[in-house]
Amino acid sequence: MALLQDLGLCEHSPRIYNTPMEPRGHRQRAIEVARAQGIARGSDFDAAGVPRMYLKRLTEDGVLLQVGRGLYRLADSPSDAASSLAEAVRIQPRGVIGLLSALQYHDLTTQTPHAVWMLLGPKDWAPTSAPVQIRVIRASGRALREGVERHEIDQVPVPITSPAKTVVDCFKYRNKIGLDVAVEGLRDLMRRPDRRPAIDELWRFAEIDRVQTVMRPYLEALT
Repeated sequence: MALLQDLGLCEHSPRIYNTPMEPRGHRQRAIEVARAQGIARGSDFDAAGVPRMYLKRLTEDGVLLQVGRGLYRLADSPSDAASSLAEAVRIQPRGVIGLLSALQYHDLTTQTPHAVWMLLGPKDWAPTSAPVQIRVIRASGRALREGVERHEIDQVPVPITSPAKTVVDCFKYRNKIGLDVAVEGLRDLMRRPDRRPAIDELWRFAEIDRVQTVMRPYLEALT
């Protein structure tokens, strides 16, 4: 028998080589996380028990799309202008969407911003190499905190300035976005049926932003 084995003439079972395979559960779990979060962080996958190495594999396979450093969404999920707001907030969660981006979200402008306009505190980190272009405007105190609403976009709670606060902020930063854009936003806001509460809000936010004198002639002409 030993001689036959040496000559390779003895029948024997073929060798089975074990190759590493991706656990089917990781793929499905990653898809479920991305679907639930809309835009998921690496830590979201960690919490679900999905190793980071599989995120790269799923991205290469076209299942996930990396939209930022450590940020992923399903490749086949719909994407529009509002999705960029969610992506920006995922990148910098302390930011508040405002000015041109908020005007567009509230249908108060015909402008199409090429970047996401975000209000940030004086010491908050400003993203500089994000896949979504972010235009940072510094604000503080009540000017940053008040008049902020939360809207769910792609399963992400996105802080956005209210219509009235957005318009007032545009007057405050008129040198950055243009007075004509601010006036257009005010005019469109005043055409809405619920404009009376908006007027009260406008004056309150104008006091916070210290633009009562600037806004007064435009408000008086429209009321």
